[in-house]
Amino acid sequence: MLSDLDFVGTVEADSHNRPFISPWERTQHEGALRFPDFRHFIIEAGADGSRDGFVILQGCRSPHKSVELKRLVLQSKGLGLGRRCVRMLKQMAFRDLHAHRFWLDVKSLNTRALALYASEGFVEEGRLRESVRITGDAADGYDSLVVMSMLDREYQARRALGLEEAA
Repeated sequence: MLSDLDFVGTVEADSHNRPFISPWERTQHEGALRFPDFRHFIIEAGADGSRDGFVILQGCRSPHKSVELKRLVLQSKGLGLGRRCVRMLKQMAFRDLHAHRFWLDVKSLNTRALALYASEGFVEEGRLRESVRITGDAADGYDSLVVMSMLDREYQARRALGLEEAA
């Protein structure tokens, strides 16, 4: 909801998250909320309903059945919340949105996310070398984006092996 965008901006601006994402302007988030091809979610993991992060999916109405995990940003790290979110998002992509392909890109410096996605069955497709500018905190350079995906048949095979827990 539009009322959540202040929270989204705060999470994106957090110094622990900023190096690993390319933040959007508020108007971009507003557009994503209004455009039916996007899904914008607030993550509420605590028993008290506290907000812990947000997710953006893109391509939810793609005729190619290719859904992108555009952004997953969490406040708390190292508690398993990222893994739980990725599993729920895979289930949503393949079961609810009937995706053929669920994909994402992640900065190569984000080794924690790369390891998570690989352990959850995403396959590296390639790298967009030095495609994002890194600035701030005395940094001035470029990072590469790693493109990863999972196909519906790979997800179903993981389910058959018991690797996909119900979310």
